[in-house]
Amino acid sequence: MTERKDRIDAFAGTILLVFSALLGLNQVLVKMVNMGFQPVFQAGFRSLCALLPVLLYSIWKKKKLSISDGSLVPGMICGTVFAMEFLLLFESLEYTSVARASILFYTMPLWVAVGAHFLIPGERLTAIKILGLTIAIVGVTVAFYDKSTIASDNQLLGDMMSLAAAVFWAAIALLARATKLSRSSPEMLLLYQLVMSSVILLALAPLFGDLIRDVTPLIIAIFTFQVLVIICVGFLVWFWILTIYPASDMASFGFLSPVFGVFFGWLILKEDISISIIGALAMVCVGITLVNRKAR
Repeated sequence: MTERKDRIDAFAGTILLVFSALLGLNQVLVKMVNMGFQPVFQAGFRSLCALLPVLLYSIWKKKKLSISDGSLVPGMICGTVFAMEFLLLFESLEYTSVARASILFYTMPLWVAVGAHFLIPGERLTAIKILGLTIAIVGVTVAFYDKSTIASDNQLLGDMMSLAAAVFWAAIALLARATKLSRSSPEMLLLYQLVMSSVILLALAPLFGDLIRDVTPLIIAIFTFQVLVIICVGFLVWFWILTIYPASDMASFGFLSPVFGVFFGWLILKEDISISIIGALAMVCVGITLVNRKAR
């Protein structure tokens, strides 16, 4: 059995840095693959393709996979929420920029803190956390009102969808902690999400237009990278790190994902980054850091 550690060391820090970069890069890749696959179909097909590798890994490693531990109903609810989260996120990138979507989507820890205040004993909002929330909300407001770059006529809709996706993501984290899902292994939790989202999203996809747009070898390569590296390897490694290192210390890396998202949007998609967007990003990052700060 792997020994638990009481702090993040250089190895874990490197892994978390790479994982944060992958999460930031993910928004860029989704936007690029949207050119080949309709967004909702892409999200559902991605979950379906990731399902088998995760299942085979779980069986190979003899992970606990059970629906008889009371987790079935909350697991199905969690998977449904996961489907709605990705429907909103993937659709949002049709209308708004990666930079804006990253800032808004990665506010997730803020909404977890708010929900935990009411749902999880011992996780009350402190003065520092309230300060962090306030700063981050100001940053979100700045991002909404930034008009320096217009990604589409429906940019505000895309922004709202990204923010709503963050709230759904937070709901998943709260469900995993406040229901019988806490008895499930991380792999089982991921399988609930992949199964439910693949079924729901692929069923809903025809309502959003043609499933296939302009599929090229590059689109296929990017999509494969998402499935194998970001979902399968990335999340399973993250779950493994979570079993060894303190979750509270890992949360301190949360501010890096929006930073990487904005950076990769500028680097790969040549998005214009205004001063106000940089300011919004800074405020959201400070807010996330304060919300995740451990009490002395």
